[in-house]
This record gives sequence, structure tokens and C-alpha cells, in this order.
Amino acid sequence: PRGEQDVVKVPLFKGDLGGIATVSTARLNRLVEHAVGDLTVTAEAGMKFADLQEILGKSGQFLPIDPAYPQQATLGGIVATASAGSLRHRYRGVRDLLLGITFVRSDGKIAVAGGRVVKNVAGYDLMKLFTGAYGTLGIISQVTFRVYPLPESSGTVILTGETNALAEAAQILLSSALTPTAVDLLSPQLVEKQSLGKGSGLIVRFQSIAESVKQQSARLREVGEKLGLQGTSCGGNDEDKLWQRLSETMWDSANNSAIICKIGIRPSEAVKAINELPVQDALIHAGSGLGVLRFETATAETLLQVRRGCEANGGFLTVLAAPTNIKQGLDVWGYTGSAIDLMSRIKQEFDPENIFSPNRFLLKGSQ
Repeated sequence: PRGEQDVVKVPLFKGDLGGIATVSTARLNRLVEHAVGDLTVTAEAGMKFADLQEILGKSGQFLPIDPAYPQQATLGGIVATASAGSLRHRYRGVRDLLLGITFVRSDGKIAVAGGRVVKNVAGYDLMKLFTGAYGTLGIISQVTFRVYPLPESSGTVILTGETNALAEAAQILLSSALTPTAVDLLSPQLVEKQSLGKGSGLIVRFQSIAESVKQQSARLREVGEKLGLQGTSCGGNDEDKLWQRLSETMWDSANNSAIICKIGIRPSEAVKAINELPVQDALIHAGSGLGVLRFETATAETLLQVRRGCEANGGFLTVLAAPTNIKQGLDVWGYTGSAIDLMSRIKQEFDPENIFSPNRFLLKGSQ
């Protein structure tokens, strides 16, 4: 989940079952082209996300992704892990922002897909195929993204309180004409840990011109007040620090025993799930049902129980980080769909000798 492509591993040579080499893209970190007027940017895959944002910011632009570990994450790693974050509510996922990609094939040849313009129909849509492939199909060497102007103003509204009222507030918001950039549900434990109030939480971010942010924030607070929810607002440095704290709380890896999971459920079941699942910290994107769960300690059986709860609500649970003994007690991917054969054939076409990240993802129980 750190979003680093240093995790791409290859056998040292054909037939070698013991030796594995790590291929790093850390030195592929140059800016290739920033077409300010076209709102596109091309950079090498090893460039840090934070470095790219700094470059874009000088021209009043940004890449609307908020991945895990934004200071360490690389662009290629963000694509490989499809790490988008809360901003996907407004700007959609990584694959929707990716316009072009260059990668090294298993035979050592360089391939290019897409281009450097927003309207581009040439070739196969390999950008979507490589997004979330975890380095199993090739080594990403260069990427082109669509970027956006920095918003003039930003403000965040936090509603906390009783579950049914919060669910109704989320439904009203998502079906309204309001245009938030992020809409996240927070578990009661996470709300309390962030000193945001009592009960479950709904945190909503608006980014637009100043008057629009002000009016939309006021409208949402009115909705919350009518439903008996506690509402607060913040902006400026306080707002930035709040979103940073939430990210750090969910993704902190200093505790080696911590378990971090990615989940997906039906959005209509998100509020109920965030209160009923036996978790310490949970953050779910209300619009998509995707989210992150964090356990300071848990057993494999606890994770399987939570997975069954997610699957009962039309979703999944994948273990991103956990102690080795936990990983050995369950299938970390938890995939129950019918696309394994298709994915295996794709892997065979792109990497017939199983060079890239061998045994990752496609084999049941791989880590």
C-alpha cells in the first residue's frame, strides 16, 4: 500500500527457484513534460507523488489523488496498487486519471499505450489493465495523468451522531445537487480518537470558489441539524491537519502488529457496516463503498468474520498489511469471483515465464 514499485520482483535467471531479484524504479524520477495548457503531466514512474504535487502546484494545478503514504508513494506504485483515496468521490479512480503508460515487457522490450492528450483513442486501453495489477504484468516506467486546477477554496463539514440519522444524511447528500469532493463515513472509535464528537461520523469536503464552499457547507449543516446530528466545520490549516491525521491514523505502520485491510461493500450498507463490523478504526467512502479497516490486534478468525460480513453485503476484504502469522492463517486476497481464469490467461499473455512478481495475486493464498 505504500505505492512503491520497488516491490516488483523477478527470478534471477530461468529455472532458478530460489533466487529473487528486486527491480527498483527509484532513479526513474524525472518530470518528462508538464503541458500546463492541456492539463496533462508526464513523469517517470519512480517520481514521488509529493514531488509531483509540488511541481504542479507552482502552476496552480494538482493531481487529484490522495494515496496512502503520500510522501513515500511513487507514481508507478500508485498505479500498480490503484491507491486513490477519498478524492475518488469527485475525480474517480486512478485509472480514470491515467492517460498514457510506458512499461517494460517480460521480453525486455518497451511498450507504450495511450498518449499525452485527454482525447486519445489510439491502441488498447492498457492503462486500466495495469492499474491495480501489482506489478504482475510488467514494470511501469512512465505515466501520463490528467491534472486539474487547484480549487480556490476548501471547507470540511463533520456530522456525528446516531446511525439511522447519519445514514439518512448521507443519502440526502448523495442524491442532492451538492458537489463534494470527498464523502467518508467514520467508525465511532475513529470519531472519538480524532476528538470529532460521539457516535458514527460523516466527513464531507467541499472545494470550489469560496462562496460555493460556504453555501454548500451551510446547507449540509442544516440537514444534519434537522436530523439531530452534531455538526462542525473547519477550513484552512485546521482542515488540512484533520485530513492528514485521518490518513496517518488509518495507514500508520509503526506498529508491526497492526492489520490494515481494504474493503468494499454496497454503499447502501456502509453506515450499518461501519457500526456493526468488529473493528477498531474504519473509514468507508460513502459514494463507492470502498474503504480501509485498521486493527491494532486481531486473529485470522476475526478477519474471516469481518470478511464474511463484507461478502454478505456484496463486497470483499483484502489484507494489505499484517504480521506473517496472520497472513499464513487465511487467503489475504479473499477473491471469490469468477475471473481467475481470465486473469491467469492475461498473465500468461504478458508474462509467459512468470517473471514479474511470481505467485502474487493469481495463486490462492499468495502474499
